[in-house]
Amino acid sequence: MERPAPEMEVTLRKFTEADAEALFSWASDPRVVLFQRREAYARLDEARRYILDHVLPHPWYRAICVGGAVVGSISVKLDPAEERGGRRSSRASVGYRVAHGYWGRGIATRAVGVAADAVFAEWPWLVRLEAMADVENPASQRVLEKAGFVREGVLRSYVVLKGRPRDMVMFSFVDSDRKKTRPVEAHEEQLAKSNALVDLGFHVIS
Repeated sequence: MERPAPEMEVTLRKFTEADAEALFSWASDPRVVLFQRREAYARLDEARRYILDHVLPHPWYRAICVGGAVVGSISVKLDPAEERGGRRSSRASVGYRVAHGYWGRGIATRAVGVAADAVFAEWPWLVRLEAMADVENPASQRVLEKAGFVREGVLRSYVVLKGRPRDMVMFSFVDSDRKKTRPVEAHEEQLAKSNALVDLGFHVIS
């Protein structure tokens, strides 16, 4: 099986404060934040504060790395409604973003696959992993489909982004799907053979 070249190997790791400049490089790009709640950052300190106040305390927030360089982020958040009362949530949501210079290379797809495998292993009580993509973001929808997520339908005016209600496409990956899908390495082989990688790499992230 042919594996990605080392400079294109996708890995996930925890963020550190030292990653502020890398995060700022895409969080300040209007193309990357187009389908996000937040506006593009104007100052490096905004990225640093976001890492300190939001990323580091987050239960599962990882840097997407390619050849050692931080090129994006991916997070998984347990359903807060189910978490209240001390119960373990059986449902979680995933969000991701990738720097514009790395779009179209299958990076977000591989990152989503690795993250899904990781959280189901780390949280054995998890049953369902959800993801949403804007209806006007077909590339992000394709990312989720390639990662093995199932399209469930359109939720009308489900999210307000930058003051506008948006229709969102709901996707899911459930525990039983893991028995049907091939390992992440097989996904990488399939992606390497694909002639139509349209991996924009953004999905709504909190």
